[in-house]
Amino acid sequence: MTVSTEGHTVRRYDGELNHLHYLVLEMGSLVLSQVRDAVEALNRRDVSLAQTVIGRENAVDLGEVNADSEIVKLIARRCPVGGDLRLVFAVAKSVTDLERIGDEAVKIATLGLHLFGSDTGGADPNRLLLRDIASMASLALRHLECGLQIIDSWDAGKAMELIQAHQTLDEEFQAGLRRLLTFVMEDARNIGFAVNIVLIIKALERIGDHARNLAEYVVYQVRGQDIRHLAEHHHAA
Repeated sequence: MTVSTEGHTVRRYDGELNHLHYLVLEMGSLVLSQVRDAVEALNRRDVSLAQTVIGRENAVDLGEVNADSEIVKLIARRCPVGGDLRLVFAVAKSVTDLERIGDEAVKIATLGLHLFGSDTGGADPNRLLLRDIASMASLALRHLECGLQIIDSWDAGKAMELIQAHQTLDEEFQAGLRRLLTFVMEDARNIGFAVNIVLIIKALERIGDHARNLAEYVVYQVRGQDIRHLAEHHHAA
């Protein structure tokens, strides 16, 4: 793991920047596990695994607190400028997005309990209703994995590729909403299940949005370009 710094004569400073990089990657690994387990809990109808995801929420929150504390200390000690300041900014913003991804994982696990837990009266949703969860989960996980790899390598080229590919996730979400609406119109008994499933695929879409944000922060750190929101403006035009 190597952080692109300004080439300081003080090795301790380089070590502190590398430590920030390590903290965000460590938090990213935990959050990725949370999302994977939340999705797996849905796939296996595993109430115990869903509860485990919910129980690990504090660990994600603690990771955010620790990283924020180290960022504040480094700024106070070193007063970073230029590329170093962009790196600190990228790490700080990434930590916030990772914490929010952790929240979405907990939301998915909680909704899974509603779908398959005791409050359903023993009924399971139609498997066709669940199809969109699988496709959205696959895309969201792919985006998140790619986003974390990009932060690990600070690869602005791959970051741009992920940003450009993000529209696929948005399109899949919209298609899923249309399919779910069709099921509800055909059989009103699907409404309760459909509401939970819509909330799940929305959480997965948000995970993809946060992964795109990670890529945008890397572009900013490496190239000094703030490209946030530019993709949305382009599509709107």
